[in-house]
Amino acid sequence: MELSSTQALPVSQAIAWAALNDTSLLQQAIPGCEGITEIGENDYEVIVVAAIGPVKAKFKGKLKLNDITPPTSYTLAFEGQGGAAGHGKGSAEVRLESTGENETTLHYTAHATVGGKIAQIGSRLIDMAAQKMAKEFFEKFTAVLIERQAPPPSESDGSIVDDAESTDEGDGGAGGDGQKKGWFKKLIGKG
Repeated sequence: MELSSTQALPVSQAIAWAALNDTSLLQQAIPGCEGITEIGENDYEVIVVAAIGPVKAKFKGKLKLNDITPPTSYTLAFEGQGGAAGHGKGSAEVRLESTGENETTLHYTAHATVGGKIAQIGSRLIDMAAQKMAKEFFEKFTAVLIERQAPPPSESDGSIVDDAESTDEGDGGAGGDGQKKGWFKKLIGKG
C-alpha cells in the first residue's frame, strides 16, 4: 500500500515542526491512539485501536525517526502487531515546506505492508481505511494547531474582568480581601 498527499497547515514551518515532534499533540490527533511513549532517542512505543473493514484490533507498535533534518524533514519507520487481526510495517517520508509567514505545506508518502486477517480484507478496503485515518488525523492535527495558536483572552474582550473597582457584597466597601475574592469569582465564572 502507498499513500501520498500534501496538507496545508496554518502555521509557520518552525511551529509545524515542533508539533510533529510533540507526542502529546500527536496522541490527540492520531485516530484511536491510546498512548505514545518515548523508549529511547527518537524511538517510541505506540498503542492504537483501529478498525479496518470488519476487523477491529488494538495494535501495539514501534516508531523510529530517521534521517532527521530540522525543521524540514524526517523518515518514520513503523511496525505494529494486532494479535489475531494481523500486523503491519512500513515507512513514511515527511517533509515541510514554508509557503508563507504562517503557512506551511506538509508533504508525506507512506509505504506499508500488512499481514494476517487484515491482509485478507483486500487492498481496496485497506487503502480506504488508511485514507480515512489520514484525513481524520490532519483534521484533528490542524484543529489542535489552530487552538494552540489562538491568543489568550485579553482584558479588552471581556473574558477576564479586573475587579479592582468593585468589592464583594458584605465587605462594607473596605476593599482588601473582598476585591481579591470578587476578581477570582468572576475569573472562574462564579461572580
